[in-house]
Amino acid sequence: MARSISCAFFFDAEPAGEPGRLALDACALCSKPLRRDSDIFMYRGDTPFCSEECRYEQMHHDAACARQAASARRKQQQEQQQAQHGRHATAAATVSRKTDVSVASY
Repeated sequence: MARSISCAFFFDAEPAGEPGRLALDACALCSKPLRRDSDIFMYRGDTPFCSEECRYEQMHHDAACARQAASARRKQQQEQQQAQHGRHATAAATVSRKTDVSVASY
């Protein structure tokens, strides 16, 4: 005979890796306790917020962090390209000195 599986509210589930903490017990931004009889505003699947304002603030913060990370990646790529360009120019100058041939640079 199959075992009976008891059902529980989503509120009662513990998040993975955080035993003892209920899944939807507080706003992820301001830590305001969340009640079962009030609206819960979700973001990125499993992150609860007490209001649209808290959720928007988190979304705005995440977008700013993403823009900053993208800017840092672009800057790093530009620095790598400049370093590679510098190595190529140095190599061309070395070859031209060895062969007594002038190399036109663009």
